[in-house]
Amino acid sequence: MSRESDFYLRRLHSLLGIIPVGLFLTQHLVINHFATRGEEAFNNASNFMGNLPFVLFLEWFVIYIPLMFHAFYGVYIAFTAKNNVQRYGTFRNWMFLLQRITGVFLVIFIAWHIWETRIQKALGTEVNFDMMANILSSPFMLVFYIAGVIAATFHLANGLWSFAVTWGFAQSPNSQKIVSYITILAFLVLSVIGIQALLAFVV
Repeated sequence: MSRESDFYLRRLHSLLGIIPVGLFLTQHLVINHFATRGEEAFNNASNFMGNLPFVLFLEWFVIYIPLMFHAFYGVYIAFTAKNNVQRYGTFRNWMFLLQRITGVFLVIFIAWHIWETRIQKALGTEVNFDMMANILSSPFMLVFYIAGVIAATFHLANGLWSFAVTWGFAQSPNSQKIVSYITILAFLVLSVIGIQALLAFVV
């Protein structure tokens, strides 16, 4: 792969991680958070999203295809990256390493989550409150899903910082520090939303 093509693929990878994948993750967590208002509220929100016009087009061209490119190219980046936290244990080097680790974990987690929900829906099982409550009734699966939510929110928040720097929105040290605070806040808020939603299915 030439240096120029690698440059543009990495830019595309960065962009798709925020738009549309990051936006979809945020929306998905917010919809799931309706579970905290009860079974009916979650089912109504889930049904609304599942019955949007052109839902198959939206799922494939706005979610699945961008997600697959971001995931598979991200795995390539993760396994070809040169991590140097042992020699240079700076905060950003650790964030670089954790971004790669969470990315690889998320490929596994998302594939499993799609199997348990979207594939089962295609096979005739309704995606509703009872489905998620049944999945999360296993302590192992609850821990697995909590880890998945934290990994996803960290990956998005840290990716947002990298996006801001890579695309030239945060070039100065001061602006990068501000973006760091914003992304840490985003990580905390989205993590709370996601974990509250998971716990609502088991309480």
